[in-house]
Amino acid sequence: MADGFLGPAPYAVTEADRAAIAAAIDADELVKLALDLGNIPSFAGHETEAAAFVYDWMKAEGFNPRKVGATPERPNVIGTFGGAGVGKNLLFTAHLDTEAPTWVPELDAYKFRPETLDNPEWTKCWIEDGRFHGYPIANDRGPMSCFLMAAKALKRAGYNLSGKMYLTACPGEIGPEPMEEHSGIAYLGKDIGAHYLFHHGGVAPDYAIAAEGCDFGLTWVGCGYAVFRIKMLGEAIFTPLLTHPENPADHPNPIYRLGGMVAALNRWGRAYEVENRYESAGGTAVPKAQIAAIRGGVPYAFGAGTEVCCLYLEVGMTPRQTPAEILHSLEKLARDEGLGEVEIEPVVARNGFEADAAAVAPLVGAVDAATRLGLGRPVERANPVYSSMWRDQNVFNMQRIPAITTGFTRWRPTPKDFVDSVLIYALTALAVCGHSPSSAEGHRPAPVYGDNPFA
Repeated sequence: MADGFLGPAPYAVTEADRAAIAAAIDADELVKLALDLGNIPSFAGHETEAAAFVYDWMKAEGFNPRKVGATPERPNVIGTFGGAGVGKNLLFTAHLDTEAPTWVPELDAYKFRPETLDNPEWTKCWIEDGRFHGYPIANDRGPMSCFLMAAKALKRAGYNLSGKMYLTACPGEIGPEPMEEHSGIAYLGKDIGAHYLFHHGGVAPDYAIAAEGCDFGLTWVGCGYAVFRIKMLGEAIFTPLLTHPENPADHPNPIYRLGGMVAALNRWGRAYEVENRYESAGGTAVPKAQIAAIRGGVPYAFGAGTEVCCLYLEVGMTPRQTPAEILHSLEKLARDEGLGEVEIEPVVARNGFEADAAAVAPLVGAVDAATRLGLGRPVERANPVYSSMWRDQNVFNMQRIPAITTGFTRWRPTPKDFVDSVLIYALTALAVCGHSPSSAEGHRPAPVYGDNPFA
């Protein structure tokens, strides 16, 4: 990226703005909000109670919430602040669901050790040794609490925004994905969250921020992913009639060919992430691949082995890749390795996206200005791990809305990290949306900083 490309933000923010907003942040109230929200069980498909909590909080604080969802049990919650004049609209989004087991014992027993299932951090949040614990805090109701409190701090400090600040809480970002017998609307993930929100939520953002932990870094690159079902086919032979071949690759039961397939996929995956590494001004993406599941045969209907064994391979995709090119590569691998009769199909496909660098520059400039005021340093490019995964910035970049992801320390954040994040989000909103026309401070041009960390 060329020098001077960072910003400028639509409006300038000052030390006086920082002081006024910082004074309006109640740290105890912030911690309580994060813990109250984080301690509501809200794994994928069961976001109802958490959505209701956010709705009630927004209503009590005067942010005019509404619910918009594909199903009443899994709504997007949308609140607004500002819109008193002519200014850019900035949408904040975070997801209500948190990574967790399925909590269906018959399924979880095939994936998790018992002690892993007993980990309280799946559903509980608390502060210990001065740091937050609990997966819901990290992913993603901690960042959600921060932008909710950013809007409240702006309001409490007496600011009104010219443009609108959209506050959105979405279901389904973690997943799942409909697949095999686990299909239908009950298993929808990303389709009913921010994607549904954009199309049906009555929002018109100029810019968007996916609020997620990035260690206070920033990226506008997001990976997509595909899941490939690799179906290995063979012949079912009655066990008493079976003759074992010397080479497992010649066995009629395709399960015996798994060793060769797994070894080949491991070599393929190692090369894949090197060959497809993607670097741009907005971040570095390193797409990874991993076998997610194996299915073959029916345990209680034994006697003749099986004719079918399936591997499910998750493959990350940078913004420059397509499922077709990966499919061709996997099919070539199966042919070259002589792995027998194999059928490969992408059963899930979601492309990665990145913002147009010029279009996103004002938003990046706003975050940089806010970070300089809040942390005393310029914003930095996020670690590649944060641009190598799906985050809901993809939804907005897909729709040509310049979007980034940024947020506090991802692992074991402190209450101070939360306060700093609230301040940065609030200053960013002020720098993007501007003051209302009644404020004489509302339309100062923003400076262009020379030491551009994204150059």
